[in-house]
Amino acid sequence: MKLDKMDFAILNQLQINSKFTNKQLSLQLNLSATAVFERVKKLERMGVIKGYSAILDRKILGMELMVFSHVKLEKHSQQNISEFETQINFLNEVHECYHVSGDYDFILKMTFRNMDDYRDFIVNKLTIIPGIGSTHSIFVINEVKNEIGYKL
Repeated sequence: MKLDKMDFAILNQLQINSKFTNKQLSLQLNLSATAVFERVKKLERMGVIKGYSAILDRKILGMELMVFSHVKLEKHSQQNISEFETQINFLNEVHECYHVSGDYDFILKMTFRNMDDYRDFIVNKLTIIPGIGSTHSIFVINEVKNEIGYKL
């Protein structure tokens, strides 16, 4: 997969605003609209561009509490890992889940309206997943930096 400077320029602009039209991009990048269209389609076919979405403000939506939880499994068997990964995909409160190295096996990023919702989630959804040994949660006090894209 070979990307050139113009591909990176297009990707940077689309990360700023994925609603830019081919015409707007062509004016910004000094390319024809057809060339921009073809490059964007190529980037989509290659899987570099996985999709487009709106970035929402969680606080306006009432999700005041952001929590990162470390999860340790009882055993590191393929079955336990697969079962946990399958179950976590059904939990809407979990926005991101990473299988990591170190003292814990997974890190989850979650949001809730308040502490009561968090408690209900931990008691009735997360800790009932088979194979979980322990969890450790960290509560976000202030979001200092949250970049969605990559500077290319």
